[in-house]
Amino acid sequence: MKIIHVPCLEDNYSYIIIDETTKEAAVVDPVEPEKVLRVCDENCVHLKFVLTTHHHWDHAGGNEKIKELVPGIKVYGGSLDNVKGSTNKLENGDKLSLGTDIQILALHTPSHTKGHISYYLTGKDEENPAVFTGDTLFVAGCGKFFEGTAEQMYQSLCVTLGSLPKPTRVYCGHEYTVKNLQFALTVEPENAKIAQKLSWAQHQRQAGLPTVPSTIEEELETNPFMRVDLPEIQAKVGCKSPIEAMREIRQRKDNWRG
Repeated sequence: MKIIHVPCLEDNYSYIIIDETTKEAAVVDPVEPEKVLRVCDENCVHLKFVLTTHHHWDHAGGNEKIKELVPGIKVYGGSLDNVKGSTNKLENGDKLSLGTDIQILALHTPSHTKGHISYYLTGKDEENPAVFTGDTLFVAGCGKFFEGTAEQMYQSLCVTLGSLPKPTRVYCGHEYTVKNLQFALTVEPENAKIAQKLSWAQHQRQAGLPTVPSTIEEELETNPFMRVDLPEIQAKVGCKSPIEAMREIRQRKDNWRG
């Protein structure tokens, strides 16, 4: 399984997923379709379908255009999200395959939007899996609770995504890592892993390189929103439950001007 970042708009990522045996490909959130198709051509792959994480324009806004450019292409999106250009609606637990080696599992991860879907991919046995988390899970952060609640985000992050294998690579929808880690340090100033990752992320960005992917293991160590089960995190933010802490940390992040 090969995954190619396609930087789009100001700070978005689309991703091209390639089954290297068959040269079949899928794309996650192709908001700039012409750019995506150019990268597909450069890599000599055949684009089979689109995986849409959620209905916001900076993720689903290229779907209609890509359908014009690739007649007959399938566009997948969550059944509860009114995804523009969707041809196939997905429910939690639905499965797809790409080429001969890649299996895709749709995971309903609501809160940012009602029907947000994350896509969990497994390839050959020795390969680490990958998950495409759109705007639910960012590196060291999470999306705003636009259409949902702290309870839903807790379930999405800490239960659904947090229970994936620790080596799972996390591919999110935006390059927000430096700011997210700077904020994470305000919650846990003594967390050395956050400080180390912030230093690394700043060097990556100065070199014009992405900070994505992370891993589920790294997120459990550095992402305050995925650490709300820890009594010490709850105590730091003056809360007595994981969901209270999730709500409080999100409010702090929303008001933070770092």
